[in-house]
Amino acid sequence: MGVDDRNYDNCYMLSTNGGLPTSLARPPRYHLLYLDRCGPTVVNPLKTITHGVTVVNREVVMSIINSKFFNPFLEDIMANAASGMAVQDECKLKFLELKAKRNHRYIIFRIDGQQVVVDKLGNPDDTYDDFSASLPANECRYAVYDFDFTTDENVQKSKIFFIAWSPDISKVRMKMVYASSKDRFKRELDGIQVELQATDPSEMSLDIVKGRAI
Repeated sequence: MGVDDRNYDNCYMLSTNGGLPTSLARPPRYHLLYLDRCGPTVVNPLKTITHGVTVVNREVVMSIINSKFFNPFLEDIMANAASGMAVQDECKLKFLELKAKRNHRYIIFRIDGQQVVVDKLGNPDDTYDDFSASLPANECRYAVYDFDFTTDENVQKSKIFFIAWSPDISKVRMKMVYASSKDRFKRELDGIQVELQATDPSEMSLDIVKGRAI
């Protein structure tokens, strides 16, 4: 597909003087960032295309994306970055086993191509530390955890947590794909009671989980 054949609804512009990114209005001398299902890509580096829009190389755009300036706008961009992600039937089956039969303490999911698949199953007697240690340090994952706790009234209860794990050191494209597919995937798991989003282990510590459960 050529540059001029792209759907400009999926494009954003970054001004050369550090102005705010916005939907493509096709002014001259702006950097064009094209977003597809796999995240941001840059086409035809340094080439001027229709309506005088200038495309810069990938390194420039990725450095802008990684900057503190651009972070507040990632949420809007991620909404366009991935859609229609399929969910493998095993994901729903194993979740039902966790919810109804309590066969698994936790389930970790990963995105493989254009679908969400089961990555790892936790044994019923696994601890929260076992679960935390199963999350990769440099890659995003989805997870559900069946958390048992005791209330202040000494009542035994449990809640199912959905955890969106997106470590700071993971690749930008991976973060965007996982974030933009999260709500679509979570809707397939009927019975989620609490959601956590974490970029490092301190944001999903056992104390935080306990506090959210009670």
